[in-house]
Amino acid sequence: MKFIDLRSDTVTEPTPAMREAMAKAEVGDDVYGEDPTVNRLQELAAEMMGKEAALFVPSGTMGNLASILAHCQRGDEVIVGDKAHTFLYEAGGISALGGIHSCQLPNQPDGTIALEHLQAAIRPKDIHQPPTRLIALENTHNRCGGVVLSPAYCHKVSEFARERGILTHLDGARIFNAAIALGISAKELADPFDSVTFCLSKALCAPVGSLICGSRDFIERVRRVRKQLGGGMRQVGVLAAAGIVALETMIDRLAEDHARAKRLAQKLEGAPGLKIESGSPATNMIFAQLESGSPITTKKVCDALKERGVLVGAIEPHRFRIVVHYWIDDAAVEITAQAFWEVLKTLKTDHGA
Repeated sequence: MKFIDLRSDTVTEPTPAMREAMAKAEVGDDVYGEDPTVNRLQELAAEMMGKEAALFVPSGTMGNLASILAHCQRGDEVIVGDKAHTFLYEAGGISALGGIHSCQLPNQPDGTIALEHLQAAIRPKDIHQPPTRLIALENTHNRCGGVVLSPAYCHKVSEFARERGILTHLDGARIFNAAIALGISAKELADPFDSVTFCLSKALCAPVGSLICGSRDFIERVRRVRKQLGGGMRQVGVLAAAGIVALETMIDRLAEDHARAKRLAQKLEGAPGLKIESGSPATNMIFAQLESGSPITTKKVCDALKERGVLVGAIEPHRFRIVVHYWIDDAAVEITAQAFWEVLKTLKTDHGA
């Protein structure tokens, strides 16, 4: 059975154009800086983010980890949101591998961290406390519903940090989704930050990889950290070629994913026992919840949907994440909506609801 897979945009497969580019890629040894294709990808990424330089890494997790390790020393503190991917889903790498302390502040429903919370979290110069070295934000914000942080907010945080001698980093895994949603360039969203990471392997469909962008000095530090983490690769142009195709051809079409996500959310409205969260979808992610206290769980729904050839994410016992991407077409939207309605009706009947 071929599934309609809406669990994440990480499930995207490379397009035919990417596969052709990978097969024809000119390669060299990237650890020596001699792979022309990855060098081109890095130059393109830096230009698109408005930064001096960029570095290709295998994953977004390594991108955030290497960035934070390059910014901070052991014993420093980084401020993150309590729903940040870096805090929740990156295996505690900054602490385990970098000896870096994290201060988790509450993310607001719109993905921001309140400036008054940031102010209260800044450490005084005291030998008993870790120095506040870095503030890390996320755009789009995954666990806050795929919401978009505005340029105005990002500039406020950046100005706040600079006034206090603190650096800033943006986990921009889906920064192009944010840019398309706002109708601006990714460069405008990246501008306030000292460093930014973004993924090629999510909505952009490349098979592997993320980019770290920042100043030349910062990228040189990151290059050493990447080597320490085992991320120094050799003939990586085979992968970088797909990334170039992604950046040249896959960004503008993200609006199609956003439109289909909205269409699917509209079709799911009113489904028995299901509620689309307020403001969802902000980009390509739909967040929906089952009725509070319902005996029907997301696992039961997901298992029944799977039997009908549809895969969605059960992120909590009563909360779904449904992610639209390049490989989800109009027909898949219709099939998914119909499957949800049928499953929810059946389960409610079975449970006497």
